[in-house]
Amino acid sequence: MFRAPRSARPPRIVTYIQGGLVALIDLFGEDSVVQGRQVRTEPIQQRSAARLTALLDAAAEVVDEVGFDRITTAMVAERAGASIGTVYRYYPDRVAVLEGLRERAVLRFRQRVAESLKETQPKTWWEAVDCGVTAFVELYRAEPGFRILHFADRERAQSSVPDELATGFFAHQIAGVLTEEFGLAAGDDLIFRLEVAVEMADSLLSRAFTWNAQGDERFIAECRRIMHDYLAGFYGTDA
Repeated sequence: MFRAPRSARPPRIVTYIQGGLVALIDLFGEDSVVQGRQVRTEPIQQRSAARLTALLDAAAEVVDEVGFDRITTAMVAERAGASIGTVYRYYPDRVAVLEGLRERAVLRFRQRVAESLKETQPKTWWEAVDCGVTAFVELYRAEPGFRILHFADRERAQSSVPDELATGFFAHQIAGVLTEEFGLAAGDDLIFRLEVAVEMADSLLSRAFTWNAQGDERFIAECRRIMHDYLAGFYGTDA
């Protein structure tokens, strides 16, 4: 197939913003308020959907106050101003509440990354990857209960079923961007290296927010440096 000289073609990132990114946002979900897999009753009516949102908002507040190890369905009900029966109508137990909250946090993270890619229109592969770091930091600072992302860390190592909400999804999506827009070689190696980078970032950024609600800037900066240097060792700095 004929390919026009690079100078004659429109910037590839523009093509991505107009096409691929729209599909990516659709994949992430336009509605940031989602129902998790653990929901017992599907909220079809608007009032039911609002009630479910209120329960997850309440759970997020309680998680920030007492942690996800101590949260109970009674606490969620009290904070939401609902009966315990209302909680059980949607979630069979406290674990289901936490899973639902975690799924919402993950989807909101995906949305924020997609929006950041659209707004910044990155010119290098690192700028695209850094959109993920920025999104994580922003949500940790502003999204109640965002620490719930780590709820499944203990169970993940014991599970024989891959966690579709974990690093693999982000690595696959970003790999597609880096391959299409910046010419990085596609394949399992790229996805694996991105998963390694995401795992390092997850650990460092979690540490940054352990005792500082706004995040320790030293850990955030080191996270960016380590991720960049690790990936640049394979793909260079000017790809």
